Amino acid sequence: MGRQRTNEARRAILGTALGAVAAVGLGAAPAAAAGRRIPPSGIGMHLYTMRTPLAADFAGTLEQLAEIGYATVGVSGRYGNSPAGIRRMLDRTRLKAVLEHVGYTTVTGSGLPQALEDVHTLGGKWIVVPSLPGSLHSPDGYREVARQFNRAGLAARESGLKLLYHNHGGDHEVVDGVSLYDILLNETDPELVGFELDLYWAADGGSSDPGDLFVRHRGRFPALHVKDMAPNGDFADVGSGILDFPAMFDTARQGGVKQWLVEHDAPADPFASARASYRYLSRLRY
Repeated sequence: MGRQRTNEARRAILGTALGAVAAVGLGAAPAAAAGRRIPPSGIGMHLYTMRTPLAADFAGTLEQLAEIGYATVGVSGRYGNSPAGIRRMLDRTRLKAVLEHVGYTTVTGSGLPQALEDVHTLGGKWIVVPSLPGSLHSPDGYREVARQFNRAGLAARESGLKLLYHNHGGDHEVVDGVSLYDILLNETDPELVGFELDLYWAADGGSSDPGDLFVRHRGRFPALHVKDMAPNGDFADVGSGILDFPAMFDTARQGGVKQWLVEHDAPADPFASARASYRYLSRLRY
């Protein structure tokens, strides 16, 4: 559900420019900067966006995403399909799964070996924790999470994968004078733990500028969730909102970004949203 934003500094911290971005228009190509572009192989769809059509027709939804032009997907929910079954559907469409979201309790518990095997079956390279239990929302809780991530990250590396964490707005809060997200960045081993940075939630949290994170923590952000913010704080199709993606992506190479995964948490029409967001990213120059 979208949320009303009252703090303009949260948008400014990401270099957003409401008037300039609004002038771009849905699906339009922004003005060229340095002429860099996202490689076609790096434009993907996080499948949470497509959960309604996936539940009705998983294979058909993948086929339509491939027809739009998407090269990769992030798996979030299997809808009764096995990892091997999903892999067969992906192979038929020439889409590639780059990651799967797996719950914190699975990753930190006895289910981790099977979860790692499943990511291998899907053809992915990253196992991603999508959120944390509310009981851990404190500096001490996040320090415990960092310890658990280092342990699970070692197991992931030994299996040929890497553990990533996906943020939400609360992860960027400052509690007792400490940024919770900074705890994870500073107390996890860069060789073992990376991050799938959700750009909307970084803006919503208000204390983490992606462009700055990419420079300060080089190579730690192999995947992004590219999610836009409407002027009232709701979710928006990529390129139709107020977030200044060219500014964010200017230092993406330093951050190690390899995948730009589109996400919209509540699209009115998932396929229309997928088409508009792909059109914007495929034309983007920064």
